[in-house]
Amino acid sequence: MAEEKTYNKPLPDFRPETKPYWEGAKNHALVLPRSKETGKFFFYPRAVSPGDDMSEDIEWVEASGKGKVWTYAIHHMGPSKAYKGEPPYVVALIELEEGVKMMSNVVDVDVNDVHVGMDVEVVYDDVTDEVTLPKFKPV
Repeated sequence: MAEEKTYNKPLPDFRPETKPYWEGAKNHALVLPRSKETGKFFFYPRAVSPGDDMSEDIEWVEASGKGKVWTYAIHHMGPSKAYKGEPPYVVALIELEEGVKMMSNVVDVDVNDVHVGMDVEVVYDDVTDEVTLPKFKPV
């Protein structure tokens, strides 16, 4: 029997309206909701598209996974004991090619080399057997 991974940091709160997003991540695909009425992508995942249409008629589309660092912060101390002893890490707002912004980490880079406008692409961190977190690395 395979041993389950241990992960001590907070995990996402799974809700029915976010299920396609998390299933996509587990399968190493970045899927985003899009309004069928307007054709616009939106993020964070929710049951109703934001804006003028407020439509429940949405579809899930695989995104390119490419974007740019829109803004970021270097964290030297985490929000809980689970982060104790970790090196500094980057929390960034990534502007995806599809036009939405999502919060994530920038990984596989010296934190001092991260900059606004940096081209990044999605990578996947399988933190448990059931949860995969999309993160970004420099292109």
